[in-house]
Amino acid sequence: MIGARLSIMMFLQFFIWGAWYVTAPRFLGTIGFTGGDFGWTYSVGPIAGIITPFFVGMIADRFFATERVLGVMHLLAGGIMLAATTLMLQPDPSPMLINSLFFAHMLCYFPTLALTNTLAMHNVTNSEKQFPMIRVFGTIGWIAAGLILGNLDWGASVNMFYLAGGAAVALGLYSFTLPHTPPPMAGKQASIREILGFDAFSLLKRPSFLVFMVSSFLICIPLAFYYQMAERAVGAAGVLETPTKMTYGQISEIVFMLLIPFFFRKLGVKWMLTVGMLAWVIRYGLFAAGTPGEVEWMMLAGIILHGICYDFFFVTGQIYTDKAATPEIRGQAQGMLVLFTLGFGMLIGAQVAGKVEAHFTREENGQFLEQAKAVGVQIEDLETQLEGADEVAAIETQDEIDSLKTEQDELNLQALKSLVWRSIWMIPAVGAAVIMVLFALIFKDDSSEDGEVTEGEVARDAAIEGQP
Repeated sequence: MIGARLSIMMFLQFFIWGAWYVTAPRFLGTIGFTGGDFGWTYSVGPIAGIITPFFVGMIADRFFATERVLGVMHLLAGGIMLAATTLMLQPDPSPMLINSLFFAHMLCYFPTLALTNTLAMHNVTNSEKQFPMIRVFGTIGWIAAGLILGNLDWGASVNMFYLAGGAAVALGLYSFTLPHTPPPMAGKQASIREILGFDAFSLLKRPSFLVFMVSSFLICIPLAFYYQMAERAVGAAGVLETPTKMTYGQISEIVFMLLIPFFFRKLGVKWMLTVGMLAWVIRYGLFAAGTPGEVEWMMLAGIILHGICYDFFFVTGQIYTDKAATPEIRGQAQGMLVLFTLGFGMLIGAQVAGKVEAHFTREENGQFLEQAKAVGVQIEDLETQLEGADEVAAIETQDEIDSLKTEQDELNLQALKSLVWRSIWMIPAVGAAVIMVLFALIFKDDSSEDGEVTEGEVARDAAIEGQP
């Protein structure tokens, strides 16, 4: 029974994120967001990720029951996301104000990634066996959100944000029903040095770990291109039901996560990490060719490679970090890795991706978006007329609305196609290739541990990274 309750918690935790994070630009682009604005949309999460460990370490882990903090944070996150939708529906939406609310949402949401792990670990009897099954429901939640967006045709609609906000409120209320989980560090003394994780920086004195950490940081710069642009690129290539198709990446993640113990024994840390980076190079190469060429199989293959990209690099990296650190500083070491990857790496990557997109966006992009916006105004006017119309007039008006919606969709598609996608994707492809070659040449695995890894370790380390 407790396992089912924790699985529901984990399902909703990642359902919230999956409901908007990948598909948001498709709608935001229609209300005036540009490449630079998207750069900030995808920067607020990493900034929150940098701040979050301090909140969790100094407050959440010490003074309040975990389920209560989880409930309050999700209620706040949901309320903020719903407030953001009101700004999106204004006649002249402000990207800066909307991004500010996204930042506030992420400040509330990011701490819950650690809190759900803490709550789950505390309430199972055997974390090695039970936690993997609970954690996989997080990935299933992300997939479910994408399927709902695809089936309801909400992939380019404000409804995705209502879905995310509503799910956050639901999880906030549900959290108060979860088992009481006392703050894990209550009554324990800890120095600022421990909370900030300074002891883990001693690992950087080891050349192999330094190379690994620098490579992890650098590879997260091209990673930002995927979350920021992939869904729109897939749509620009003419692939239908893009929110549904994007979930193929999470499905492949589940498959390859199950295979990690096998490949870990066969390849070892160095070649697991190298293969993971190679998958990034191939994925971006496929996108560079497939987007302008409208080759669907290339786009789908690039999405499916997400399993190797994520599992072989991030999960393997977490396992390597766990084995490289002494028991006393393992938690700090994992926190340092998250700080450098999902924090600094993704922050810089989001800004770079935004500037690259702005540079490779043709002038006609704005014209298409303005025309689509004007058509949207016509649709709203007709929908108002529809309310008081008789049956015959209603049928005619609805036909006109449907025709205008088709025209609007075509204009939005032309706006997506006006980006120079080949040049955009070649930048992260080349960047990832350079990082991969340097890593393969310089990194030497000096881990003294054997090559065995359990399914429990894989699930635990995937949860630490926090991103499906």
